[in-house]
Amino acid sequence: MLSHDVTRLQLIVFDLDGTLIDSRRDIADAANALLVSCGAPPIAETDIGRMVGDGAARLVARAFTASGIERPPDALERYLALYDERLLNHTRPYPGIPAALDVLQSACTLAVLTNKPLASTRRILDALDLARYFSSSLVLGGDGPFARKPDPAALRHLIGCAGADAATTVMVGDSAIDWQTARAAPARLCLARYGFGFDSMPLHEIAADDRLIDEPGELLSL
Repeated sequence: MLSHDVTRLQLIVFDLDGTLIDSRRDIADAANALLVSCGAPPIAETDIGRMVGDGAARLVARAFTASGIERPPDALERYLALYDERLLNHTRPYPGIPAALDVLQSACTLAVLTNKPLASTRRILDALDLARYFSSSLVLGGDGPFARKPDPAALRHLIGCAGADAATTVMVGDSAIDWQTARAAPARLCLARYGFGFDSMPLHEIAADDRLIDEPGELLSL
């Protein structure tokens, strides 16, 4: 476990879905609306949650593979439209996130790195009153100039923009994608066990100095 005090950190980079916000139901509702429109039965919300993390295209591909039906050529576009309609129906910050960010922003720079499209990311952050914690230039989506996570280019860019270095940066996420990104940067890692992506995490790969938290309030123990 990390034993450093939070004041020694210069930058905390957060994943979005499953880390800052619980968006699983809206994502699942959109994916299932698409599947049903194509003649497939809906998939359990928990199962769809395990498909999230690599971007919308991979989510759609995995959903159709799991359903056993052929994916139409316009599946991604249809999913994005369906999700856009449901973006904030049920999505909320995890309990304790705003309070943790209030404290952390006074100690170090905060950033967001997600594979979700940037426009959707900004809409969510604005609507949930989370945008105020992050400089606009330190919020990166999966459709920007950098390759999606787990490619470390975007994380390295954020580190440079913040004037930090890998040793004073922690990536906070809930999935194997976030773990791989932190490792590749390389940056320190904090895994949110409360997130819906944690089920995809290969537990045997977790290192002794990786931080594991069960609720957002534990971010303050960094």
